[in-house]
Parts: sequence; structure tokens; C-alpha cells
Amino acid sequence: MLRTRRKGVRKLPVVRPTLGRRRPAGPPVRRPGLVGLLGWVDQTVLWLMRTRGHFGPVERTMRALGAAGEWAAVWTVIGVAGAASGSGRRSRWLAAAALGPAAIGVNYAVKVGVGRNRPLIEEHPPLARAPSKLSFPSAHATSSVAAATALARVAPHRRVPLCALATAICLTRPYLGMHYPSDVVAGVALGALLGRAIPRLDEPGTEDRLIDGVARRARLGHATSDGGGHRTAGAVPGTAAGTPGAQ
Repeated sequence: MLRTRRKGVRKLPVVRPTLGRRRPAGPPVRRPGLVGLLGWVDQTVLWLMRTRGHFGPVERTMRALGAAGEWAAVWTVIGVAGAASGSGRRSRWLAAAALGPAAIGVNYAVKVGVGRNRPLIEEHPPLARAPSKLSFPSAHATSSVAAATALARVAPHRRVPLCALATAICLTRPYLGMHYPSDVVAGVALGALLGRAIPRLDEPGTEDRLIDGVARRARLGHATSDGGGHRTAGAVPGTAAGTPGAQ
């Protein structure tokens, strides 16, 4: 009887998964030259904003602001609410409200032309989602500044809160790891140009001119009646106003 020799099963070495190459923790390394300096500043500010100040209430607030600025939703709501308020500037409110979504279309055309990808910090992934991987310029910054500029032209007395909201939305982009700071700066510049490009937002419409005309006449009539009352009060009793009394 032939006995077969049983071969022992060779034990393979255990291979542990590796994480691959990662950039060392800490700010980016500065490269020589002016371009290297600008790139280092851009990436360092991004790294600081993405890795600092991320605790409960602040992060939730920044996430909410980023969501509100998505597709210029908050600016559309503000413009439509202004048009519905019956302030006599309906057409201008609606034109300013439409600028936010329109600015996103212009922004995307620029993005395609530039072709810059979004930042990637492997230790700290982005905290939001985006419809594309293109980064330059920031659509949130473009639409927010464009809409805020246009709405402030319609309602100058609301300029401060509008600009404050636009600034907060712009800050969410590097904070959430979605954009380089330079993307935001370029978006602000493009948005400011678009916000000033719509004509006649500063000019009062027909309804505004009628309301202003009625208010002006009312003020003039009130001033005339007050002036007449003072002159009458200064006259000598029994005589016409401005006529000298009997000597």
C-alpha cells in the first residue's frame, strides 16, 4: 500500500493594509518664489480654517449657512419676500432675487474654463457636498455677493445685514473644506461685478416716484401751514399778518 506524503499547507505572511502616503500633519510646506509664497498662504489659511474652531455650535452654524447659500436659495427667498412686502419696488426686488441663481450659471462657465479641482486635506475631509469637483471661483461667494450687492441697491438701509450674511456664507467655504481662500476671493470679485451690472436697481420705479411725490407735497404743505401759523401769531391782534399796527 502506497502511502502518500501529505504536504503541509504553507502559511502566508499576514499583510496589513497600509494607508498610503499622506501629507504630514500640520500646515503645508512653503515653496520658493512668489508663486510658492502665495500658494503657501492660500493652503495655510485653508488648513487653519478647516482644523480650528470646529466645535458643536460653530460647526452647526457654518453648515447651516452653507446649506442656505446652496443654489442661492436664501437670496431668492429674501428677494421674493421683499417683492411681496408691498413696498412699491416689486420689479426691482424680483430682478435682484433672480441674480443669485443667474450668477451661479456665470460662475460655472468660469469654473469650466479654469478647471481647478477642489482642495483635499486627507486628514480632514470636506464637511459638505458639491455638484462638481471644480473649485475656482466659489459659487457660494459669487452668488451671495452678487445678490447682496443687488439687494442692497434696492434697499440701501438693509445693506449692513445683507453684507454680513454674504460674508458669513463666504467664510463657510474654507471652514468646511470646500474651497481654497483664493476661490472665495475670486468669487467675491466676480459677484461684486455682477451685482453692479444690473441697470436701474438704484432708480425708483413708477410706484416709487408717485409715493415720493405725494410724500413731498405733504411735507411742503405741512411746512407752509407751520410757517403761516408763526407769521399770524407774530402779528398785532386786530391787524392782518405783516401789516403794521396803528400808531
